[in-house]
Amino acid sequence: MRVIVNSSHFSYFTLSAYSDTGILKHLFFTIVLVFYICVIFCNIFLIVVTCMNRSLHEPMYLFLCNLFVNELYGSAALFPFLLVQILSDVHTVSAPLCLLQVFCVYTYAGVEFSTLTVMSYDRYLAVCRPLQYNRLMTSKKIATLIALAWSFPFLLMAVLILLIVPLRRCGNIIDTAYCSGYSIVKLSCSDITVNNIYGLLVLVFTVCCPIILIFYTYIRIIHVCFSGSKQTRQKAVSTCTPQLASLVNFCFGCCFEILQSRFNMSRVSNMLRIILALYFLVCQPLFNPLLYGLKMSKIHIICKRLFSVKA
Repeated sequence: MRVIVNSSHFSYFTLSAYSDTGILKHLFFTIVLVFYICVIFCNIFLIVVTCMNRSLHEPMYLFLCNLFVNELYGSAALFPFLLVQILSDVHTVSAPLCLLQVFCVYTYAGVEFSTLTVMSYDRYLAVCRPLQYNRLMTSKKIATLIALAWSFPFLLMAVLILLIVPLRRCGNIIDTAYCSGYSIVKLSCSDITVNNIYGLLVLVFTVCCPIILIFYTYIRIIHVCFSGSKQTRQKAVSTCTPQLASLVNFCFGCCFEILQSRFNMSRVSNMLRIILALYFLVCQPLFNPLLYGLKMSKIHIICKRLFSVKA
């Protein structure tokens, strides 16, 4: 493959993570397609269930619905792209489409952390301040929190893309299975100090701060549970366990992606790197609806009722 060097402009990027798998590519295509269909079905189903049942029109379930919408958004940014690349013999992507994917994937991750933070705050109010919960968690506040959960990451990532666009690039080979911001920045011949500083700030505001806030709220919740009644502990465990499991699962995938983009991971096999890099984008959209559908009692009961066959 011929690569032009010392050029300031490339109209496309080449994804080097893909290799010729021969007839196996149809198997990989089928597996990814099945995953995508399951993601679409599970998330849309739970969104419809939440919207159609008035008993689920509570803050916690509205935030969950927002989480499911974000899973659809994030999976739409990756799965169609993966399906095309798996079947394609030439693994290239145009520069505008690559930047669009960076924006969508990064905003998905930002909204995911923001929503999980909002959900932890909601659980904190429900467990630690139950008598004031209805007064504090009003419809207006719910709408404001959801709007902030989306607008803040979108604003941060828009600036990130605007800083990437003007960079002069001396190469066009990206060594990942999809477009990532830092992979593009590493190809630059320009001074990337501003990009690195802003990238770290984005990491702090979209990942580190939410994680700190989430763990702070859960520490407070655990403290109240130990000093409260058995009923309070059971309520906290039933509602908080899925959120913590979702956070840990998402953090695992994000941490590996950050480590892979910032450090040399040549000792890790290429296939394992691809699987772990795609983990938070492939597994999280399927993990969340299954987790909450099984663990949240109200959703579980309604879903069981819908699927039950009356004799």
